[in-house]
Amino acid sequence: MSKEATIPEQYQIKEVINQKQYLVDGELKDWNGNSTEVFSTISSTSDYKPTLLGTIPDMGEPEALNALDAALGAYKKGQGVWPTMHVKDRIECMETFVEKMSSKREEIVKLLMWEIGKSLPDSEKEFDRTVEYINDTIEDYKQLDRNAAKFQKNAGVYAHIKRGPLGVVLCLGPYNYPLNETFALLIPAIIMGNTTIFKPAKHGVLLITPLLEAFQSSFPKGVVNIIFGRGRAVAAPIMQTGKVDVLALIGNSKSANALQDQHPKSNRLRLVLGLEAKNPAIVLPDADLDLTIDECIAGTLSFNGQRCTALKVLYVHEDIIEEFNKRFTEKVDALKFGNPWDDGAKLTPLPEPSKPEYIQGLIEDAKTKGAKILNKKGGKTTENYIWPAVLYPVTKEMRVYQEEQFGPVIPVVPFKDIEEPLDDMAESNYGQQVSLFGKDIYAIAPLIDSLVNLVCRVNLNSSCQRGPDVYPFTGRKDSAQATLSVHDALRSFSIRTFVAFKDNELNTEVIEQLLDAKVSNFISTDYIL
Repeated sequence: MSKEATIPEQYQIKEVINQKQYLVDGELKDWNGNSTEVFSTISSTSDYKPTLLGTIPDMGEPEALNALDAALGAYKKGQGVWPTMHVKDRIECMETFVEKMSSKREEIVKLLMWEIGKSLPDSEKEFDRTVEYINDTIEDYKQLDRNAAKFQKNAGVYAHIKRGPLGVVLCLGPYNYPLNETFALLIPAIIMGNTTIFKPAKHGVLLITPLLEAFQSSFPKGVVNIIFGRGRAVAAPIMQTGKVDVLALIGNSKSANALQDQHPKSNRLRLVLGLEAKNPAIVLPDADLDLTIDECIAGTLSFNGQRCTALKVLYVHEDIIEEFNKRFTEKVDALKFGNPWDDGAKLTPLPEPSKPEYIQGLIEDAKTKGAKILNKKGGKTTENYIWPAVLYPVTKEMRVYQEEQFGPVIPVVPFKDIEEPLDDMAESNYGQQVSLFGKDIYAIAPLIDSLVNLVCRVNLNSSCQRGPDVYPFTGRKDSAQATLSVHDALRSFSIRTFVAFKDNELNTEVIEQLLDAKVSNFISTDYIL
């Protein structure tokens, strides 16, 4: 039986996508230059070989600067059509876009599976969650405007306070959530009146193709500009101009720092960053092991651990470490590996061809420094995967302790005194989240009081996660800058701005006329339904 026969027909790659268009200044422009091939590590044949999915433009500085010029022209130093548009009109544009996006669900879900190896249920969830995020953003923006549809008075001075755009936003998303996390940056940036330049991630790039026309037809020209290519080839020249007002990036701190350094006026640069993390789990001696192990499996291995919110180190109290390790490793080896569309597949092919070799390097380093692989399948390698290895005991000298592995390897660290994991977290460069497992409130209470000052989210008897998207998503130290949630992202991509006037007859008359004539998009007390 051929390999193709095992792939359900609706998920088979019938033809490659040769992406020859990009979006700049409201036009879908044809690309005639060099292209880069896009491969999936998932094989379509019985004899393993990567699958060619398509090609994307390999752009450089000229195209990057054209996109920047388009965004600058659309913003027009705050005087453009988009930044001065009435809130309800910007909302209508976004509603048009999300309606068009929704019609592309099947195509995008299929590309999520092939491009990054995400399972069918998780790919569907990512798409649906993104649509929900956009709709929630629209509703929150309406409420934001409703709350501002009034005048305040203090010390004889009236003020009409709203939120205004910041300018031009350079948006760079991650490969692990190329739709959801990218749009968690892009959508609030757009709806607040900014203009944008968007470069898709290195993996998960073709899935933007079905949305190019939706962006082009839903927003005024120059509001959304989409270019392709390597970050250093297109993002660096844009930053070097000093004309970008906001850098919105989900990725790693090295990339963020390098791009910031390119900007000649960094004091004027607003940063909205979601960066790496080394989220720990702390398992106390009275933890409910059934629940804890299930949550730790989800936390360490959902999407093969390729999440910034993944549990990347497990601290387990020595009183229960033996039982924890036995039961945890059995669960890891019982997980099903398969292609994304296979029923029940929890582990799927890794999208980065070099990742198995990197993970193997972490395993070998740990073994030479005293750790053992506890599970029977740990470290077994195929063409596009390496089986999760549970490593124990892990110490600070090991690379797997120091580095954000972003893949299927699980370091377990025993502890006797709770100060050990707390001290490690305090010394860490990261501070996103922690999972705390236990039942004794007198042990938990002081831990919570300390942990909330080390990270930004403490998950009690639960694995770390980003959602629900209405909750704040941020981090301390090298893990984040600004806050991304439906509510907070609107504020991250805007600034408070207002009109003030002294209380006298002339001003009262002028304001009343402005409100009656409805000639100003800013001075308005209309209530958006």
